[in-house]
This record gives sequence, C-alpha cells and structure tokens, in this order.
Amino acid sequence: MELGYARVSTVKQDLERQLDALTAVGIALERIFVDKKSGAHTDRPGLNALLEYAREGDVIVVHTLDRLGRTVRDTLNLIHDLTERGVGLRNLADPIKVDSSNPADPMGQLALVLLALFAQMEHTYMLERAAHARAVAARNGRRTGRPSVVDPDKLTYAIHLRDTEGLTMSEIAAKTGITRATLYRHLPPRPAEPVTAGGQPEPRA
Repeated sequence: MELGYARVSTVKQDLERQLDALTAVGIALERIFVDKKSGAHTDRPGLNALLEYAREGDVIVVHTLDRLGRTVRDTLNLIHDLTERGVGLRNLADPIKVDSSNPADPMGQLALVLLALFAQMEHTYMLERAAHARAVAARNGRRTGRPSVVDPDKLTYAIHLRDTEGLTMSEIAAKTGITRATLYRHLPPRPAEPVTAGGQPEPRA
C-alpha cells in the first residue's frame, strides 16, 4: 500500500500543492498523513502516526525529501529505519529520485549513496560552524549556553502568536524579543491536530 506524507512549516502555509501531487499518483486523502510545523520539531504527530501505521511492504511517498527531516542525515536515518522494517520510500519532485522500495534499482541505490555523502558533509560543516561560533564568542568575552529567564507575560503572548495567529518562530521572536532558541525550549507543545488530510485511515492490525 502507498501512504503519503505532507508537511508545511507553519499553520499559515498551504498543503494543497503537496496533496495534489500525492493524490495525482493515486493516494487517497485518508492515507496522506500531514503536519503543519517546522522540520526542526521532533514532535510531529502526523509523521509519528504514519510510521506507526506503516507495515512491511508499504511505500511512503513524499513530494520532496525535505518534508521528512530537518537535515539530510535525519532523512537518511529514517530511510534506513524504514528499510529495516521492509517499508519503502519514494519522492516525486526532487532532482535526485529515491525509491528504496526497489533495492535492485542501481539508480535508487546511487541516490542513497549521494544522500549519505551529503549527510557527512552537512555534519562536518555543522561542527565547523559551531566551533567557529564558540571561538568568536570567546574572543568577544561572551559565554555560550547561558540559561535564559523568560517573562511569563511574553511567553503567554508568544503562545497566542503561534497557536492563534499562526506566526513562525522568527516572527514571534521579532515581536516578543525572545530568541528562537529560547522559544523552542520554553513553548509548550502545540494543540493536537488531525494527522491525515481526509479523515481516519482504515484500521490495521
């Protein structure tokens, strides 16, 4: 069975383009799991429900791979975990086509090798950027990792901006003066949202 996954980064963005692409290849809306939050969030109820629902022999279809993970490494790890479970993954619109449901396809395997290479490069660059930031902070006499104190009224306002007005973390940070990192640490989880685009998927054993 083919299952779809679609994600946008904020509640103000529209899933329609991704849903159209997934339904165009024959996936019913009740089998398309959705999230409206940034890939930086580890708590994505739609993706979690999809991974729990998927069974051996299923194929998860996404419009583009960046819908799945916040980094190439995250996406590659997810593909590996799915492969171990006998669940395939394919994308529709990326320049590099991935179809892990067909291990005999040499181009699909090449795509996974390229993803692994990109993941290693990404990890190396991340470590270099972090080391550079620490060095700059030390030269300027700043401490890193200092705990922050958040005004409760500002935090309440930030929750309103996120859950009611659908603002991004960057927009909330600009309005409240609270850094994005502090917002991610202190904001409570979002209210529960529907996990599919069209009602509940059929029950599975």
